[in-house]
Amino acid sequence: MSIKKTAMVALLALGAVTAAQARNDTLMVPIEEVIQMGTADGKLDGSVKFYMAGARTPAVSAKLGEDTSNKKTNGVGKDDQTACKWAALSALIAFQDSAKQKGANAVVDLHSFYKRNAVKDPVNFECHAGNIMTGVALKGTYAKTK
Repeated sequence: MSIKKTAMVALLALGAVTAAQARNDTLMVPIEEVIQMGTADGKLDGSVKFYMAGARTPAVSAKLGEDTSNKKTNGVGKDDQTACKWAALSALIAFQDSAKQKGANAVVDLHSFYKRNAVKDPVNFECHAGNIMTGVALKGTYAKTK
């Protein structure tokens, strides 16, 4: 075999091994832990409340549109739970900022929407952790609550 063919075979084998080791682990993480972390860090100011789909929600006086936030974070050097919380906090910050612009004081029917797959849980959000990146996608409705 020529040197070029040997090098090509070695590269293909290395690529196959690397692809086999890629991961996409699914975790379910409590949203309340993220809200508490964001509030303690001053990143969430409490002016916008977050209500997961299926959770007890105050009466809604107006719905102000839906939105999706898809956030990723570098998972290197972080355990999966921590990386998931960071990605989710980034999504909640984006929702908070948009809610304020729209005059909303809540995001209701909040649920996971990773790769456009709705996962509704009253307590947890879905997170996907890989070797390098960790991602969270959330979808919710801006609302005014009483």
